[in-house]
Amino acid sequence: MNKDRTILRELAQRVADIASLPVQEEKKKLWRSINGLKPERPMVCIDQVCWNEMNVEDKLTLRCEDPECRQYEERFRQILYQWEYFPVDMVVEPFIKVYKAVKNTGFGISIQEQTITTPGKEAVMSHKYENQFFSIEDLEKIKTPRIIHDEAETRRRMEKAAWLFDGIMPLREEGHDPYLSVWDPISIWMGVEGALYGLIDDPDMMHAMAKKLADGYLSMLDQLEEKGVLCHSQALIHCTGAFADVLPSPGFNPQKPRTQDIWMFGLAQMFSTVSPAMFDEYEINYMMPIFERFGLVYYGCCDPLDGKMNEVRKIKNLRKVSMSPWVNREKGAEGIGKDFVFSYKPNPAYLAFVKYDEDLIRKDLLEVKEICRRHGCPLELILKDLSTVNNEPQRLWKWAKIAMETVD
Repeated sequence: MNKDRTILRELAQRVADIASLPVQEEKKKLWRSINGLKPERPMVCIDQVCWNEMNVEDKLTLRCEDPECRQYEERFRQILYQWEYFPVDMVVEPFIKVYKAVKNTGFGISIQEQTITTPGKEAVMSHKYENQFFSIEDLEKIKTPRIIHDEAETRRRMEKAAWLFDGIMPLREEGHDPYLSVWDPISIWMGVEGALYGLIDDPDMMHAMAKKLADGYLSMLDQLEEKGVLCHSQALIHCTGAFADVLPSPGFNPQKPRTQDIWMFGLAQMFSTVSPAMFDEYEINYMMPIFERFGLVYYGCCDPLDGKMNEVRKIKNLRKVSMSPWVNREKGAEGIGKDFVFSYKPNPAYLAFVKYDEDLIRKDLLEVKEICRRHGCPLELILKDLSTVNNEPQRLWKWAKIAMETVD
């Protein structure tokens, strides 16, 4: 254990040195500006990296033996690696997060699936989900989530972290950052095909299912607030910078964070092919009571929302809208205007092709920058969902360089 402590303290000190650089506050200011809809320039973020393809010179090789220490080590090594090779607009914070021992019992549905993995790329997996819901009576399987906080385990984690990192960086107990999608779990419980057919063949069951999940999430949020185990002061919200002047809300108590003090993100990726009316009926309608609880909302992921902006605009406290690689960017920018951040998701496949085409990447980023300039949209470039870079990590480093040249 002393060997692990020595390794971690050396890594933590390197992270602390980076966190103390003035550029961290400069980057926070830039994120606050764009999140306040008064950007100084477009912002760039890279997340959801295929770390299994990134290891150069053993910089990501773990050397600790204790499983808990290895978790800290992996976090530190990834921070240091990203800061060296593709920092773009990342912010390195001057504290170490120690996650509270919060358990969510979930909705009580086990996953029934078939999976396929590629050797050496176990983090990237194909899934075929089995349908478990065929009638409204099957909804009895869905339980209300319960939040359990093991306070003794949280204290133990803090005590161990204090021994590991004493004198290097402050520690911060980190609460639960809720993931709230009605249709992501349904697509797993029924399969996407089964759920889409359900919308047509048995709308009563699908309405009742959506309502049951939304009510379960509302109960879960009540429990998180009551137990004081919500996160607060987020640095990221779904792969994008979350620093904002309007958060936390007035009356904030760090011992009892509220949903109104933080961001949430929503998505209904399964609804990429449904009509705007059906999107409104089944997603916006049931998620609205959840959206209304939060200080700010970032909506969307891979779902193309260029044709659904009238419905997305109904979301209270909406601040950012995802524009995936499959949108009509011109139409999306028209729908967003100056009212929200155009959160552009460049196509990660550009880094996976057999031939790496820098001209194609540069053209893509310059085009979206010009479109957003014409429509007055605050713009951020969020590269995510990187399953592979064809085992050439330098591709990602080059993408970061091109992106920063584009926004500067």
